[in-house]
Amino acid sequence: MEFRIADTFTASLGRLRADEQKAVKTTAFDLQVNPAQPGHRLHRVDSARDKKFWSVRAGRDLRIIVHRTAGDFLLCYVDHHDQAYRWAARRRLERHPKTGAAQLVEIREVVREIEVPRPVPVPGGPDSPEVVSTPPPVQSLPDAPLPVPEASKQDERLLFAGLTNDELLGFGVPPDWLPEVRSATEQTVLEVAEHLPAEGAEAVLQLATGGIPVARLALPATADPFAHPDSQRRFRTMADREELARALDAPWEKWAVFLHPAQRELVERDYGGPARVAGSAGTGKTVVALHRAVHLAETHDEARVLLATFSEPLADALRSRLRLLIGNRPRLAERTDVRSMAGLARRLYRLNVGPLKQVSEEQERALVRQAGAGVADHGFSDPFLWAEWRTVVDAWQLRTWEEYRDVPRLGRRTRLAEARRRVLWDVFVKVRSELESQDLLTTAAMYGRLQEHFSQAARSPYDFCVIDEAQDVSVAELRFLAAMSEDRPNSLFFAGDLGQRIFRAPFSWRKLGVDVRGRSHTLRVNYRTSHQIRRQLDRLLPVKIADVDGIEEDRRGAVSVFNGPEPEIRVFESEGAEVRAVEAWLRELLKPAAASGSDANSGHQDASFREFQPGEIGVFVRSTRQIERALRAVSGAGVQASRLDAGESSGLGGTGDAVAVGTMHRAKGLEFRAVAVMACDDEVVPLQVRIEGVADEADLEDVYNTERHLLYVACTRARDQLLVTGVAPASEFLEDL
Repeated sequence: MEFRIADTFTASLGRLRADEQKAVKTTAFDLQVNPAQPGHRLHRVDSARDKKFWSVRAGRDLRIIVHRTAGDFLLCYVDHHDQAYRWAARRRLERHPKTGAAQLVEIREVVREIEVPRPVPVPGGPDSPEVVSTPPPVQSLPDAPLPVPEASKQDERLLFAGLTNDELLGFGVPPDWLPEVRSATEQTVLEVAEHLPAEGAEAVLQLATGGIPVARLALPATADPFAHPDSQRRFRTMADREELARALDAPWEKWAVFLHPAQRELVERDYGGPARVAGSAGTGKTVVALHRAVHLAETHDEARVLLATFSEPLADALRSRLRLLIGNRPRLAERTDVRSMAGLARRLYRLNVGPLKQVSEEQERALVRQAGAGVADHGFSDPFLWAEWRTVVDAWQLRTWEEYRDVPRLGRRTRLAEARRRVLWDVFVKVRSELESQDLLTTAAMYGRLQEHFSQAARSPYDFCVIDEAQDVSVAELRFLAAMSEDRPNSLFFAGDLGQRIFRAPFSWRKLGVDVRGRSHTLRVNYRTSHQIRRQLDRLLPVKIADVDGIEEDRRGAVSVFNGPEPEIRVFESEGAEVRAVEAWLRELLKPAAASGSDANSGHQDASFREFQPGEIGVFVRSTRQIERALRAVSGAGVQASRLDAGESSGLGGTGDAVAVGTMHRAKGLEFRAVAVMACDDEVVPLQVRIEGVADEADLEDVYNTERHLLYVACTRARDQLLVTGVAPASEFLEDL
């Protein structure tokens, strides 16, 4: 017998209290050992139209809903008695008539009588077990395009009237929901999509936003419906107790168990060279990177795999996620190394090159100022000299006048004649000479030495490198990674979003030997951010963003898989009014569920249960100067704050007893159910200090772009609720929202 779990089961398990989860897990383990054990007290759910739904007692009032046949045992849902039975009464497990995928389909409340489903045997003879039923035929609409009615308002038009039933079935829409989909308007499409299986919902939302969904794979009638790629994103076979334990240990982390077919294909594909996965915030790029690292370790015995990101807090977050994914498989953990790029470089330098003496940024700035003062009448400001040194000369590790004369100054918009460059080079020669005299290395120089070492080394320390947040990789880092990869198949895999680039100037990857053309793919399904938040924040960025090599990321066609409240954008007359408003917003989120009316009559939650826990909330500001405003709001709401910039929290968000507070930069890579972005004032976003520090007006566009990206990053940490506030006159970016 195949023992399976559904994503609806892990999601419902995550909504229970810790003691209830423990009881349910114990019962689930017992069911896996012996589903037929009399002590389980299986009872058929008589109210369900699918007569294969049974309930299993997991506590005094807890019931697990299972779908049971002779050959399959599927954990579908868990809740308290009445809620669990109500869920089962509204669903059936069926094989889609066109795609062949197994689907848990919500039953429509209709006037006409629905024909009882007819069982379909799995191939293998008359005694084979029943798996799923065939849905009833749909005769309520003709299988032809409907005439589009005249309408005075755009949102009254039927969005899918021009599609046939057969076309909609090809996208995975269940037959019983064809009438609702065919009659959906812009006002109702989100509500309709919520009732559809994932592939059908994604297709409907893509069509509604002008995209063209891919028709689903059609399995032959004799194939196992659970083998369909769309089935594997929501049902998973549990081979043993250890695998079941991993799946249930973190029920909110569905990504550790279920993958979208597009994600799985990227994870498991063989690449002839460097590859990159892109996508807007929340589309699962980090999930793909994690699964890719584990897949490479699983499929290549003895291989060493590097999983790296740009900061230590994000590396800590990746380690936590990796532990969930690997579980009790120590050999995989031993061969999968999670590091920040800087931490990795320092470690490898000391192991392979020797003692490391790094210059601090403060020292480096002082050396540039001193060198500038030592060259008479050069005519350049200190900010310009620092930017030219940091983004061009040091970044590219230029050693000779000829190299500097000929280098493309990407990211530096001010054009310089050769004579002017010659004067600048005199300054930078002095900086380089002073660094060498003190035996100091810049970060870029450290990577340069490592690149030289591994270009000549007999073997790389890693067989495969997977890099997350790759949009912020530097020139020196990419050269170093290319040297370690030795141009082997599958050796370099990047995940990143150009719309979230906030640290590095753009440059050509191809000219550094890392060519991802033809191996660059964009994810379009958003799992983290509600449709309402994603739609609002997309206004901050252009529809298409291209890198220096001409690879274009088209942000159109992205869809979110769930709905939520509209984000709030509020501007106040004073800081005090803003702080009080955010304080009130936090208090409302943290109300006990009984007080707020959420599930207040279910009878299974005590008064201390809250819809939002403090650790599921983040409050972000542009810089440390505005942190005090955020702390006042959190304190006023009667809850503790966890300072991200003080290193008090380095997780993924969503855990703990304190609201996370930090700068927008520290928000990167985190995720929360609710986020407030405060102090979006004029001269704060974009930050006036950065604008004033621009050495040439031609560079202003880059500053504005990265500031816009930064606001996008902070806001897209929100899953369900987003509040953006400022004091009048507010940031010009709020007008775009």
